[in-house]
Amino acid sequence: MQEKLQMFENRLLKVFKHKSKLAKRQQMSCYRIYDHDLPEFPFCIELYEKRIYIAEYLRRHKLTEEEHEAWLENCITIICKIIGVKNEDVYIKHRKRKSNRHDQYEKTANKKDFFVVEENGLKFLINLTDYLDTGLFLDHRITRTMVKEECAGKRVLNLFAYTGSFSVYAASGKATSVTTVDLSKTYLQWAEDNFTINLLKDKNKFTFIHADVKQYLKTLQPNSVDLVIMDPPTFSNSKRMKDFLDIQQDHVTLINDVLHALSANGVIYFSTNYTKFILDANNIQASQIKDITKQTTPFDFEGKLKRWCYKITK
Repeated sequence: MQEKLQMFENRLLKVFKHKSKLAKRQQMSCYRIYDHDLPEFPFCIELYEKRIYIAEYLRRHKLTEEEHEAWLENCITIICKIIGVKNEDVYIKHRKRKSNRHDQYEKTANKKDFFVVEENGLKFLINLTDYLDTGLFLDHRITRTMVKEECAGKRVLNLFAYTGSFSVYAASGKATSVTTVDLSKTYLQWAEDNFTINLLKDKNKFTFIHADVKQYLKTLQPNSVDLVIMDPPTFSNSKRMKDFLDIQQDHVTLINDVLHALSANGVIYFSTNYTKFILDANNIQASQIKDITKQTTPFDFEGKLKRWCYKITK
């Protein structure tokens, strides 16, 4: 056991030294440090300024409950020592190995312990206690910047918006309007709160819509939007939806419905976490489809990214 713990410590020290240097260079205070680098230590470890979020992927191990608890405490001690955080600033969750962004809608507690972090000068509310996900998907850091850089003077629509981080970037990038759509009232309120802490308060420009995206898209008129962000769950059968969503099966219809609403030369940023996803480009009515997965991969996800990202032009 001690030998394996030493192996984990050595590995964590190596990756933290490397990634903390890159983070400092890019002025990033929230980033992923470790992601299942060693099979015996199935963690994802993320830093949110002065707090550490650890997701332990559930696996079969031969430890008793007491032995596993002791092993975990040893791991946390190592993590705190190397990263330089206090034990009370460590938050740990257990998640299934094959989790996807649909799991974000599973509430795990109700502590409402929110705090604010900064990314590229913008503020975001983070919660490490109540949900499987934290409120900010770190893997889309570059994609958010791309959206901000090209949305000035454009009508932006953020679908399956979660806590609205793309919307905040778009609003700060001088979009003429930003519409944020999600099926969860909880996440829509979180998105509104993210706007508030960034002093983005123009209710004529910024709207938040509680809706089933599949149904909502059918209501959009042609030429009603210029730039769309769409990062749907892999699968959803929420009781609040008229039918279920299967991204492999439904992505062509979803994308074509958005293309129908786009202005000439309008753009969609489409992303999915389904690792086996195959884009059916032949049936998408676009003038250009560009795979920007590699281009949008941040330094802390290189070689570990489990999502696809496309820029689709009408």
